[in-house]
Amino acid sequence: MNDASSGTPESADLEAARKAFEEAQAALAKAEAEAQTRAAAEQTPAPAAADAAGAEAEAAVAHTAAAEAAPAAPAAAPAPDTPAAAAITVPAGPLTPEQVETIRAGYAFDGLALEMGALVNGEAMPEVPIRIPIAMTNRHGLIAGATGTGKTKTLQVLTEQLSAAGVPVFAADIKGDLSGVATPGEPNEKLLARTKGIGQDWTPQAAPVEYYSLGGRGAGIPIRATVSSFGPLMLARVLGLNKTQESSLGLVFHYADAAGLPLVDLGDLRSLLSYLTSDEGKAELEGIGGLSKQTVGVILRELTVFADGGADAFFGEPEIDTSLFLRQAPDGRGIVSLLEVPGVAQQPEVFSTFLMWLLADLFNDLPEVGDLEKPKLVFFFDEAHLLFTGASKEFLEQVTQTVRLIRSKGVGIFFVTQTPKDVPNDVLGQLGSRVQHQLRAHTPDDATALRATVRTYPKSGYDLEQTLTSLATGEAIVTVMGEKGAPTPVAWTRLRAPQGSMSPTPAAQIEQHVNASPLMAQYANRVDPQSATEMLAQKMNAAAEQARQEAEAEAQAKAQAQAEADARKAQQPSRSRTTARQDKSIVEEVLGSRTGQTVVREVVRGVLGTLLRGGGRRR
Repeated sequence: MNDASSGTPESADLEAARKAFEEAQAALAKAEAEAQTRAAAEQTPAPAAADAAGAEAEAAVAHTAAAEAAPAAPAAAPAPDTPAAAAITVPAGPLTPEQVETIRAGYAFDGLALEMGALVNGEAMPEVPIRIPIAMTNRHGLIAGATGTGKTKTLQVLTEQLSAAGVPVFAADIKGDLSGVATPGEPNEKLLARTKGIGQDWTPQAAPVEYYSLGGRGAGIPIRATVSSFGPLMLARVLGLNKTQESSLGLVFHYADAAGLPLVDLGDLRSLLSYLTSDEGKAELEGIGGLSKQTVGVILRELTVFADGGADAFFGEPEIDTSLFLRQAPDGRGIVSLLEVPGVAQQPEVFSTFLMWLLADLFNDLPEVGDLEKPKLVFFFDEAHLLFTGASKEFLEQVTQTVRLIRSKGVGIFFVTQTPKDVPNDVLGQLGSRVQHQLRAHTPDDATALRATVRTYPKSGYDLEQTLTSLATGEAIVTVMGEKGAPTPVAWTRLRAPQGSMSPTPAAQIEQHVNASPLMAQYANRVDPQSATEMLAQKMNAAAEQARQEAEAEAQAKAQAQAEADARKAQQPSRSRTTARQDKSIVEEVLGSRTGQTVVREVVRGVLGTLLRGGGRRR
């Protein structure tokens, strides 16, 4: 049987079109294979790009020829689209075109996202942006890296974009560098060249900022907490108490709550401890275990040292309302709350524990909201290692629970530290996004930490142990939680530049801003309300007055009893002398009578006669 298509012009055209289409497919496959071979051989970017472009042109000519040769080709056999990877010029680097395309697709989110920077594969690739979905920032994150590798600038980049998206931010400004977010940046040739190379359309921009300080130490609205709200667990942490002492401190707080004694400042706690070990108060806790004088002595000594270091300034009223950190500016941008912490090295536990108290207070006050399009607040916890070093098991459990559950309150937490090993595993496992700047391996411990860090990342096309030590300043290895909850591919990223100043905001400008804040009228000055010290003083004064009155009454009763006894005693001797006088008068009366004298004489004579007769017989 003859071929049904033979002998007709239409069948001849169809056969020619099919043949041309097959040639076009072969040319396209050849071009892609050549491009992949050159990329794998790590040749120079320019020839590879030129060859790839030539291959694409060859494939395009083939497609055109096929289209011209087959104007009547059936619609069921369209020419296939060029793969997305072929549309990106891939420079020579550690990643293949397929791996680059996987990263590009992994960071292509539908919702709002924070722009982190551009992928690096030998050189920056602006066409492959690296981003974090804003909705996933409440799944927490980690920014880590050695000193001087750009962690603070990364924090500033994220802060600026969150604020611009209407998300309030709280961050501790350890060295003062982050205060530059309040001042527009200044362009220069180097900055603009960098931003252009990663596709960033850079413009100077300042964010709305409110400055805070711990207890008024430094420039900012004073942040204070009452001792009662701070609680025994966190106070034991900053005092360095052992488990037994911590338990005793918890007993003291329990008594204060039950007795309605507000512990406002450290003086209130000292007064209560002194009272509970005094003769007047030691019976108060006997039913629930009591307090050892030795344990109380240790706590009192630690409180004294703590207060002498200036910690008294951190406790008192008015206590800060943590809902202030959730505010937006009139233009809808989120307000950036910066905690200025000068001299944190002198009291690192105080700084870190106070930040934890702020988080715990937010957790207690905020309602459950579930997953939101944008978080209510993102909290950057700088120098996070200070929080965990030397912490008790109970304290770490509280931190872990807060991190795990506060997400449902609409709050995201980013820990900022030097290496991931600074963060306990139970907390590290809760962090969805990771931005890892350069790590250094100058010592055996550093090398061990590096290997441990590498093991925590998903598989990638990088030799991470080598890459993490060769990252330039302002570059990082990034992986985040995608919109569907899965981690994104590991991406070597050249990070964006902040739009605010990279230098600290001048101190005079900060002071002027703080003095103009309406919050100063409410929080600037300490108040001294009636608290445990005054209430215990009243109680002890009342007890002393009652004791004085009872003592006086007892003394008066004793005096009255003594007087009555004296009166009775005074009456008893008087009656005896009268009787003696009366008895003597009767004897005298008898002896003085004639009969009495006769009787006496007869008795004397009888006695003498007996004596004489006895004497005569002896002779």
